[in-house]
Amino acid sequence: MEPFILTFLYFIVAVVTVLIGLLIFEWMTRQYKDWEEIKQGNQAVALSITGKIIGICIILVFAIYHSIEIIETIIWGAFGVFLQLIAYLLFEAFTRKFSVEEQLKDNNIAVGIISLGVSIGLAFVIGASIT
Repeated sequence: MEPFILTFLYFIVAVVTVLIGLLIFEWMTRQYKDWEEIKQGNQAVALSITGKIIGICIILVFAIYHSIEIIETIIWGAFGVFLQLIAYLLFEAFTRKFSVEEQLKDNNIAVGIISLGVSIGLAFVIGASIT
């Protein structure tokens, strides 16, 4: 029975971590509200959020594999969300010719795809570094 309980606990940790991560990202975006944009059919924002969700989950996968206790997974998950936030800020900073946030608000699918790729790609790097 213990494996089932642990699986359920890891599931709860993952859901809570993703929700907290999304709340933090929502708070960071000043020009729009993520879920309002999705409700209006903004595919670029949906792609960006999808990348964040998958990215956080990838980091949690590595954390679960390499953690002995659930608390370690929680700590690595929180650290992973923090690093994903830094990645988003760097992505915004390195695209000086335009604002990523503004382009996402304007439903620029190309920027949404790149945002998705940045989140997932860096999640693998962050996750692989968990030892």
